[in-house]
Amino acid sequence: MGGLIWFSQILCLSFILLQFRVQSSSPSQSSLNSPPHLFHPEEHSALLDFKSTTNMKEGCFVTPRPIIQTWNERKDCCLWEGITCDKRKGHVIGLDLSSNCLKANLTTDSSLFRLEKLQSLNLSYNYFHYPNISFGFDRWKSLTYLNLSDSDSGYMDGSLLFDEIFLPPKLVSLDLSHNHLFLNNIKFQMLVHNLTELRELRFLILDYVNMSLAVPSSLLNLTSSLEHLSLRSCNLQGNFPSQVFQLKKLVSLDLSDNYDLLLDNIKFQMLVHNLTELRKLSEPFFQLKKVVSLDLSHNDDLFLDKFQMLVHNLTELRFLILDSVNMALVVPSSLLNLTSSLEHLSLSDCFLQGNFPNQVFQLPSLQLLDLSYNFDLGGNLAESNQSSTLKYLNLANTNFSGELPHSIGKLKLLKKLNLHSCQFYGSIPRSLANLSKITYLDFSFNLLQGRVPSWLFSLPSLFYLNLQNNSLTGPIDHIEMPNLILEEVHLSNNEINGPIPSSLFDLVSLRYVSLSSNNLSGTITPNMLSKLVHLATLDLSSNSLLSMNNNDSSVNYSFPRLQSLRLCSCNIYKFPSFLRKAERLHELDISKNKISGQIHKWEIEGMPVVSLDLSYNFLTSIDLFAFGNLEIVDLRSNLLQGLLPILSTTWDSIRQLFISGNNLTGEIPSSTCNFTSLRVLVLANNNLGGKIPACLGNLTNLSYLDLRMNKFHGRIPNSFVNKSELRTLDLNGNQLEGILPRSLVNCSDLEVLDVGNNSLNDTFPHWLDVLPSLQVLSLQSNRFHGSISTSENNLTGDIPSSLCNFSSLRVLDLAKNSLEGGIPECLGMFSQLSVMDLRMNKFLGGIPNSFVNNTFLRTLNLNSNQLEGKLPRSLVNCSLLEVLDVGNNYFNDIFPHWLGVLPRLQVLILQSNRFHGSINNSMTVLPSFPQLRIIDISQNQFDGLLPTKYFQNFKAMRDVYQDESGSKYIGDSYYKDSVRVIIKDTKVELVNILKTFTTVDLSSNGFHGYIPQELGELNSLILLNLSHNSLTGPIPSSLGKMTELESLDFSSNKLEGRIPEQLIDLAFLSVLQLSHNELVGQIPQGKQFNTFSNDSYIGNSGLCGLPLTKKCHNEEEPGAPPSKFYEEKDESATLFNWKFALAGYGCGLVLGLSLGYIAFTSGKPWWMVKKVEKYQQKFVGRCNGRHKKRKTQKPNQRS
Repeated sequence: MGGLIWFSQILCLSFILLQFRVQSSSPSQSSLNSPPHLFHPEEHSALLDFKSTTNMKEGCFVTPRPIIQTWNERKDCCLWEGITCDKRKGHVIGLDLSSNCLKANLTTDSSLFRLEKLQSLNLSYNYFHYPNISFGFDRWKSLTYLNLSDSDSGYMDGSLLFDEIFLPPKLVSLDLSHNHLFLNNIKFQMLVHNLTELRELRFLILDYVNMSLAVPSSLLNLTSSLEHLSLRSCNLQGNFPSQVFQLKKLVSLDLSDNYDLLLDNIKFQMLVHNLTELRKLSEPFFQLKKVVSLDLSHNDDLFLDKFQMLVHNLTELRFLILDSVNMALVVPSSLLNLTSSLEHLSLSDCFLQGNFPNQVFQLPSLQLLDLSYNFDLGGNLAESNQSSTLKYLNLANTNFSGELPHSIGKLKLLKKLNLHSCQFYGSIPRSLANLSKITYLDFSFNLLQGRVPSWLFSLPSLFYLNLQNNSLTGPIDHIEMPNLILEEVHLSNNEINGPIPSSLFDLVSLRYVSLSSNNLSGTITPNMLSKLVHLATLDLSSNSLLSMNNNDSSVNYSFPRLQSLRLCSCNIYKFPSFLRKAERLHELDISKNKISGQIHKWEIEGMPVVSLDLSYNFLTSIDLFAFGNLEIVDLRSNLLQGLLPILSTTWDSIRQLFISGNNLTGEIPSSTCNFTSLRVLVLANNNLGGKIPACLGNLTNLSYLDLRMNKFHGRIPNSFVNKSELRTLDLNGNQLEGILPRSLVNCSDLEVLDVGNNSLNDTFPHWLDVLPSLQVLSLQSNRFHGSISTSENNLTGDIPSSLCNFSSLRVLDLAKNSLEGGIPECLGMFSQLSVMDLRMNKFLGGIPNSFVNNTFLRTLNLNSNQLEGKLPRSLVNCSLLEVLDVGNNYFNDIFPHWLGVLPRLQVLILQSNRFHGSINNSMTVLPSFPQLRIIDISQNQFDGLLPTKYFQNFKAMRDVYQDESGSKYIGDSYYKDSVRVIIKDTKVELVNILKTFTTVDLSSNGFHGYIPQELGELNSLILLNLSHNSLTGPIPSSLGKMTELESLDFSSNKLEGRIPEQLIDLAFLSVLQLSHNELVGQIPQGKQFNTFSNDSYIGNSGLCGLPLTKKCHNEEEPGAPPSKFYEEKDESATLFNWKFALAGYGCGLVLGLSLGYIAFTSGKPWWMVKKVEKYQQKFVGRCNGRHKKRKTQKPNQRS
């Protein structure tokens, strides 16, 4: 909070106001309360001359405008804003131009020095350049207050400023803080020497001035009149002279953040009065009863455990600032003992917890209360009949909750109210309209409901309004009296609907407007936007019902300050060419719209856009060179064709280029290497070919190179140079061959290396262990061979694997290669490793029993190797494990019931091993497998009864619905898990696993006995396979409850009785296999059963009725109703007519399994892949609608 600095400046200003009667009044007040000034023409002229030498800093905004621009030469200069004149003689005695974005050179001949009677000058927070003006300051013989702080970019040159500085002799306050000054010892001694001549100097502020070469003992020469000294973060070093504390009038001393400053050889961060080591407050400290202001903030090591004693003794305290002090043991109720004189209480980020007492809000003098970033501090804003002196209230990032009380409107003095990220709910109270002084209002990230009140936009003093991320609705009503100073409006991520009221565009001072992610509708016109002449940022993204009318290209609209325009997903059909006159427009986002065809040169020529996002449109051509200054270009997922013309000319400004997901062809031209500033190049998912230019490895600034899913061939260039900043290299899915280039070791910042799905032929790259930041290594589907246990140079001896040096790895994907040997034991000790995919190699031996606690392992896939032995019991340490696949190996073990304790395990594949025994006997831990969605233990040697208890515990297979807020697939942003399932005796690979996909496969074992009724409770199960066992008894009628079931296989058992009529109601059932059992009676008719063929029932001599030719006794065979599958034929039917039964199956398996298997695993023939993709786009549109509808319904919502 900068408490001491703030307090010092307040005292300083108060002193000047009282001592010299420097009164800053607005023009209106001056004109009403004072007689006409007899201004002095020479001072009037000097101010106008100064005005002519200033201009505004580009990119900096002041609303409504800098006060210097309001100066009218025809008016008395004493009536100008920022000017204070002596009421009797008319001389200019005060000039305040702080925070006005002014830029100018202040030299020795500046007209300001002609203001000889000046007493107070404040030029802080501007962009003035101060060359050598050493001989100018002393011309102001009466100057008492001088503030030159925060002059940007080091414009104040310390090497010049203090050569022979002559300061005003009556100076009381000097503030040079927050400038990039550098004061060596000589310069600092000179400054101090000059300050000793100032007998009335009381305030000296040099915060953030570099004094690393100044000797602290120089401070002994400071003037004895000094009361407030602030040297915060000045890089002071060495021993601090304790004699400074003997300065008789010194009241405030701030030496904080001088980390190498010593007091009696003890390093400290901050000194307050006589504290020697600020970790705990010493007893003498609590005797400082006369302290008015106490700031202990940002002492990270300070632990305040005697707060009650502190507040009990400091009876005259007015300012208490304890930000970032550990108060975890302080009971909030102890705050009730605070003195009634307290005006300023700041306890931000203090680890407070519990309930905050409401009585503190009623402290009679309290003006500022900051409790922000105490995440465990709760409370509410209770109704109150009392008025309050509060001006600033900050509860951001606390656990305060409840409704906003109506009495909040009684806080008539309130200027700033920040309730960001709390738990407030209900509507916005109408009484807020009474807060005429409120300037800052932030209710963002709460649970507020109801409409957005239009009267909020009429609050006369409000300049900042933030209501984003609530549940507010609309529409927004007409604004009767638009606020003329409101600058920022944040309403994004709500549920506001209806059109944007035209009166919103009468808020003429708006600089920032965000209405994104709502349900707004209607049409926005360029004429509306042109009214907002101060507008810098406008975000209307993700309002799919909103449209923009930009057909009138003949009118030259002006947008003088517009810098950022975001119209993503706004139903735009045409490029907004009306923006040609937006001379400051730097960011333009019109992605995810419906802009098609070509964008012509005349539509974009002259736009100063730096960042352009046109991704996810339907563009076929665009001339990007017409923009001129582009640095970031995103053209992903359009219809661009042909070569890469946009890369054919030197374009020095480009830094990030995204053109993936188009139909570009040809090679990458070598001229691409002329882009020396290029940092990101993404050309993935095109039809580019040829060889990868070797010169790309020479681009030292390139950090992200993504060329995956193209047709590049040849070798990966061995040209990566030293000092390369490359972090991601993705070449997956090309036709590259040869070996990995050894020059990759030069890429010391490399984090992601993906060369999967190529034809590389090499040994495991042990030499990559020198890369300290490597997190993702994917070599999947290549021809890597040999052992990963020892490096290629370690021919003999028991030498530890260099793979153990890859300790920073998060993803290790070596699947589908020819790697062999044992799995290194150290892999289980990689605490950061999240994915280990070693499937489809030739690994031997057992799985190391070395998995440690606190591991991040999420996926372990060892399918299709030659592993043996038992599953390592240390896997129970992998508490984050979601996918375990050890199928198609030679493991010989009982069922791993002990894995049931893993709270996140979703996929368990034990298929095709030598697991044996009864599953029921192994169940010792309850509840078990609470999140399991996929279990495949087929083709083992299990026996006994079916595990009824497990079925009862499979809660993740019941009442499943899709969580739209997260990922749809199991996996993370980089690696998506895959799994093989069996349908109709065919192994099919699911490339991505939907989180809603559930399957139980216990086929090809020795299970016997009845199928339990409890199995029918798994009402979200999609695939159930119990085939090739020795099951007996009837098919349970409870299976009719499995409303999501799409595939049911009970073939090759000894089941008896009739097929339950309840199965007719399984609306999504598309695969039914009951062959080779002992079933009898008539086959049920209707719905999905009309689509099944003879193959579903063969080998059951007692069955009769359609589709079998055998008629039932006394049956009049009706005509079978036609299949809907045949009624909806299209050109793709011939491709899939080998599985008519899948007609009603939906996209869950028809595409996820059958098409996924054909199109994505083989990739051949080419024409079939294209046809499948075309069919998939058409079919998935229908299926996604069905699946989304049924999966997002909660169980009690289903009919």
